[in-house]
Order: sequence, then C-alpha cells, then structure tokens
Amino acid sequence: MIAPCGMNCAICSGYLAFRHDVKSKGIRIGYCRGCRPRDKQCAFLKRRCNLLLSGQVQYCYECQDYPCERLHKLDKRYSALYRMSMIENLEYIRENGVEQFLEKEEEKWKCPECGATVCCHNGLCFSCGLDQLKNKTKLYRWEDD
Repeated sequence: MIAPCGMNCAICSGYLAFRHDVKSKGIRIGYCRGCRPRDKQCAFLKRRCNLLLSGQVQYCYECQDYPCERLHKLDKRYSALYRMSMIENLEYIRENGVEQFLEKEEEKWKCPECGATVCCHNGLCFSCGLDQLKNKTKLYRWEDD
C-alpha cells in the first residue's frame, strides 16, 4: 500500500472510501484500491518519470535524482495541507523498512474513537465519522495544535 512516492495509500480518502464502500452509504467520493494494486505505480508521478514507467525503481529514493523537483512540489503541498511528508516517509522506509513504517503509520493515523484509520486528506474516520463525511466536514486531529 505504499506508492513509490512515499504515499501511504491506506490513509488516502479514495482508498478508505473504497474499503468502507461509502457510496452504498450515500457518500460520493471516488474509489481507489491504491497505486500498486491498480498497477499504476504512482498516481502522482508515474506519467512524468521514465524510471517508474519502466519499472526500474520501486521507490523514488532509489533514483539518483531523488528527491526530484516533482517530488519536492508534491511533498510541499502534502506537508502544508495534510501534515504529512512523502520525503520523510521515504527516508523512514529507506532506513527502517516498509514493515516498521506501516507499524508507525498505523499508530499515527489511528482514530482515537474506534481505532480504525483516519484519512490524511480530511482528518475523518470512515468507520465512525460517516455523518461528518456526509456533511463534508473536515476534522483534522491537529486543529488544536
């Protein structure tokens, strides 16, 4: 569930919508099974990166141009809007491996109410926060910071 760019697809609104089948509950959000399961490699960077297109790298940090300008722009946007860094994710994966990264992410994005996964894009839990999701409420956990 980790895209080459460092995105944890398991915390993405598209994946969580798919996993919780929110359309059947009257919520309109596009579904996504994740970059790798869809064989898209990376929804953000693939079309612009020949190494990803040809399968020469599994993660962006394997590239000699890492981090490239496109990854920097993506990281800047996600850091500002969603308080997550794809470059930090990639560095952690490179140093500690995917398994440890996923364990850390599971704790970081755990819903304090029900223990399910909170979405990085809107801060909502797709298990216990469906009413907020229906009303398109954003409830970031860090609003009180």
